Amino acid sequence: QVQLVDSGGGLVQAGGSLRLSCAASTRTFSNVIMAWFRQAPGKEREFVATSWSGGNTYYADSVKGRFTISRDNAKNTVYLQMNSLKPEDTAVYYCAARGNTRPIPTTQRGYDYWGQGTQVIVSS
Repeated sequence: QVQLVDSGGGLVQAGGSLRLSCAASTRTFSNVIMAWFRQAPGKEREFVATSWSGGNTYYADSVKGRFTISRDNAKNTVYLQMNSLKPEDTAVYYCAARGNTRPIPTTQRGYDYWGQGTQVIVSS
């Protein structure tokens, strides 16, 4: 069982930055695949970014070059640095986790554990 607590959302102007954090309660964090998803009002939850062992990362095209996922295995924490934010980035952001597997999943169904979500609002 993995518990996830995500935080760091808020209100920011377009072009600004935010950093989200997700703390995980697990003894094997370095082997856990971590991801960020987001859900805008009236839309389905969508994949944003994922991080897995060896420093590997993968991003949705919509955030590539603007968002950076990183992790601190000593702190059992994954981060999402969001730069050059756009109004269309407005959503509730969720961190997600699952045990090691291949291929790396990029859909909700591929993840077993979820944070409670943190709201990001980007004003124009």
